[in-house]
Amino acid sequence: MLITIFAPSKVHLLEVAGVRDALFEANCKMASADRYRVNLVTERGVAEVSASGMTFVPDAGIEDATEPCDTLIVAGPYGVPAQPSEAVTQWLQVQARQSRRYGSTCTGAFLLAHAGLLANRRATTHWEYAERLAAEFPDVQVEPDRIFIRDGPVFSSAGVAAAIDLAFSLIEEDHGRALALWVARRLVVFLKRPGGQSQFSAALTAQAATTSPIDRIRMHILQHPRAELGLEALADVVSVSPRHLSRLFRAELGVTPLAYVEAVRIDIARTLLEDTVAPIKAIAHAAGFGSTTTLRRAFLRRLGVTPLQYRLRFQTTGSGHPSEDEKAAILS
Repeated sequence: MLITIFAPSKVHLLEVAGVRDALFEANCKMASADRYRVNLVTERGVAEVSASGMTFVPDAGIEDATEPCDTLIVAGPYGVPAQPSEAVTQWLQVQARQSRRYGSTCTGAFLLAHAGLLANRRATTHWEYAERLAAEFPDVQVEPDRIFIRDGPVFSSAGVAAAIDLAFSLIEEDHGRALALWVARRLVVFLKRPGGQSQFSAALTAQAATTSPIDRIRMHILQHPRAELGLEALADVVSVSPRHLSRLFRAELGVTPLAYVEAVRIDIARTLLEDTVAPIKAIAHAAGFGSTTTLRRAFLRRLGVTPLQYRLRFQTTGSGHPSEDEKAAILS
């Protein structure tokens, strides 16, 4: 199975090495007939200097890398990449359309978007550049807090180290959860990392000095989605009045505290629907909705689909599938 990785100038080398090392570990456990072949491609096919200053040698340039691949992965450089050349754009379009699946790591999403390969798709990128991706490419449905997103044959992952999360997902899809878990253990990392990108952003990282009341509230909501998160309870967390807290939320985030709480709970529920086979009732409880009715209403209001419909469309391979009774419920 051929995996082609395209590395732009000043690539984050971990995005390439993380994927390759995960696939290497998988190959060590598999029969030779099932092993991955990895082709590292750059525009010119000559030695390149990565963002950190390390020199690496690709396997080929785009002129020579014409073999159709099973999977195309576009890595990201440091910062936002410049608009790719016409030659790179055309090569990406041809490779993507011939592949079974394609996607990006980190800011590689910008390269795919420039090539028109993320149009009308859900996608993510490094949290620092998500707003820019959404602004420059309004036809892309950017979800800034996600570690990994799969939309049909298209996938995308968050910043830098999330390339390893991507590799695990591909291994699980191709060869099952057992092998993906074995590789994760070998590399001593999570198979499915808990939480979204917000846990790593400057405002929400646990190591940051949470002097802002809004930051402290957001961290509290993220860590305790099942707690009482009404306006008065949230105000008590930071010892301000409910009215003052409402003003702070509107000024800094442009939403009410209760709307923010619901958005966080929906994101938690979406992750559980995609990555687990937990019953809808259990997911409603874990995300803090309390009941399946409340969860369903929130999904319909925010996303326009029910939780079951969402699971049918976006559940990752290897996490299980809705039962026949669930499918019948969707259609009823």
